[in-house]
Amino acid sequence: MAKEINDEPIVDVEQAFGKTELYIEQNKKSLGIVFGVIVALVGGYFAYKYWYVAGEEVKARAEMFMAEDYFGKDSVDFAMNGDGKGSIGFIEIVENYGITPSGNLAEYYLGMCYLKKGQYEEAIAHLEEFNGKDQIVAPLATAGIGDAHMELGKVDEAITLYLKAAEQNNNLFDSPICLKKAGLAYEEKQNYADAIKIYERIKNEYAETTEGREMDKFIARAKVLGNL
Repeated sequence: MAKEINDEPIVDVEQAFGKTELYIEQNKKSLGIVFGVIVALVGGYFAYKYWYVAGEEVKARAEMFMAEDYFGKDSVDFAMNGDGKGSIGFIEIVENYGITPSGNLAEYYLGMCYLKKGQYEEAIAHLEEFNGKDQIVAPLATAGIGDAHMELGKVDEAITLYLKAAEQNNNLFDSPICLKKAGLAYEEKQNYADAIKIYERIKNEYAETTEGREMDKFIARAKVLGNL
């Protein structure tokens, strides 16, 4: 049998390297500029992230202390706007330190403040602006958006958000609370069958929680209301 002839051209490695060296020699200045730009961009990025942003985070964290304290005491206006005695509020922290982790967290707090004040559109805007990578706060932000939608009469959107919040960081605290909110929202729609499914899930999966222990009465009530 005749050997198959490979028609692909044979690469002359030495010649190829020679051409590469010639190209580099002829374009040494341009390549040097490109390399310099890359180095400057990378260096600038790391300087921005680890020097400037880190420095701003230190300032932001210091400013957050009093605002968080007022939030915990339910002094919403002071938490949002500062107390006029040297401490600033979440609004100014977001404006001044939005690039920092604390500035991002201030978006969450600000959204929750608007929710407490009944300004639901503003609450949604800030809670959606919050970057919810934090597994602890993220479900609370999602549920907060759900609460705002519920207050605006957007029950279907609220249910979707409550169910999402329940799965974001499945735990014995947030998840049953969010699921209970979803069940109550289903009842608001007079969809008692789906409400019962949610309540039974809480009873079975979170039996040791407060919500789990009270689900029998919720199930019984939904069955009566839905004639089920």
